[in-house]
Amino acid sequence: MIPRLVSTIFFTFFIWWLFRLDRDENEPTTSALWIPIFWMFIGCTRNFSEWFHLQSGGAGERYMEGSPVDRAVLTLALFLGVAVLFRRAQRLAPFVRASLPILLYFAYCGVSVLWSQYPEVAGKRWFRSLGDVVMVLVVLTEPNWSVAMKRIYTRLGFVLIPLSILFSRFFPEFGRSYSHAGKPYWTGVTVEKNALGVLTLVFGLASLYFLLEVWRDDKSDRRKKRLLARALVIAMALYLLIGSESVTALASFGLAAFPMILTFRYGWARRPVIVRTVVFSIILVTVSALFLNVGSEMVQGMGRDTTLTGRTRIWHSVLAVAESPLVGTGFESFWIGPRYEQVKELAGIEVNQAHNGYLETYLNLGWIGVGFMGIVLFAGYARIVKAVRNLAPFASLRVAFFMIIITENFTEASFGMAGPVWIAFLLSAMAPMDAAVQSEPEPDQEHLDRIEAPWLRKPTRTTPLVPVGSAVVPHTYRAKPQRTRS
Repeated sequence: MIPRLVSTIFFTFFIWWLFRLDRDENEPTTSALWIPIFWMFIGCTRNFSEWFHLQSGGAGERYMEGSPVDRAVLTLALFLGVAVLFRRAQRLAPFVRASLPILLYFAYCGVSVLWSQYPEVAGKRWFRSLGDVVMVLVVLTEPNWSVAMKRIYTRLGFVLIPLSILFSRFFPEFGRSYSHAGKPYWTGVTVEKNALGVLTLVFGLASLYFLLEVWRDDKSDRRKKRLLARALVIAMALYLLIGSESVTALASFGLAAFPMILTFRYGWARRPVIVRTVVFSIILVTVSALFLNVGSEMVQGMGRDTTLTGRTRIWHSVLAVAESPLVGTGFESFWIGPRYEQVKELAGIEVNQAHNGYLETYLNLGWIGVGFMGIVLFAGYARIVKAVRNLAPFASLRVAFFMIIITENFTEASFGMAGPVWIAFLLSAMAPMDAAVQSEPEPDQEHLDRIEAPWLRKPTRTTPLVPVGSAVVPHTYRAKPQRTRS
């Protein structure tokens, strides 16, 4: 009991210390940014009801119907996000036009609910998926979207990564899961080891980028402290990647870090032809090693066999029970009903995803859905390449996030799902491509707080009207002269 108490106090102080090391009071954001931070916190970790043990019903019922507590909490967050966007309608239009492929994809997902065998369940899941787009737009319509994006990944990274170590090492009832054979796995603040790997992958890469940025651009007195904070987060992220035994996340970290560092460090690497060559070379090597048995020694060298830990058996099983090749079973509907039991019987293992994002999209949305997803990926890739050429904010990090969404979905499924990989891709694809493009700033931070959070409104000094003859004019306050010592 004492070691757990001491470790909790230590990690609480450590998280506070990280924020102290990296604090920057000269980069204001609005209070509305806490809405997407909360949304991402839930999407990256576990449901609200799981945090506070408010689940009701059995596991099967929760999978089908969800938790009413979670539904209420997320609906409230979504409502607040939409309310913020209504206030920012003038700033919203350019991002909506730039995000047309993504909006078309979600529109098709909404239509696919009509032919789902469980339209009510599919409709609830589609409604929740729209929240990812809403929260990304809240971030991008901030007066300075790049500061907002940095603050999100800083705040969440400083909290979630240390907490995952605390849970995995000292609170196994919260931070570990067990295989069918009884082998323990680290899960941290998430619910399973691959989710922990994905979380540390995304926030570890973000911290690596911010470290490079501080190393190159920061000349202030706080430079060493910020470097220390970022280095500590990177070290903890690598520790979790190794401890969670998530080979996919560990390999994706290296595959994504290489083009990020290359385009950040060298000007010649930002040329579109170089970016395309590097990106497609990495994708080709990954596909060859995983699916063509060319360079499969790399996979075996990472402790995985040619079946990718049984994934190939899962792929054959789901294809055997797939329905409606053209339009699929409906949004997030394949694993509802008898198909779940059929796959379990054929594969000999209990799963609720295809462990391949492209295959998962085909099962739920058919070839039409795969086509829409391909358009989304290609459009996002084109915008990211242009952002690299134009030296847009976080351009190199956006390349890394694109590499993650491509490579991670070879062995996991994260397309269209509320999670760190999908949200990171949406932010990268929807963000401006030009370094000069920022949302219109407000006059000052006090005015921002009054707009975004009326409950924080402070009394302001009004200018009195002074009669001058027959007219009434505002009185001008004159500053008092400063006395100087002789």
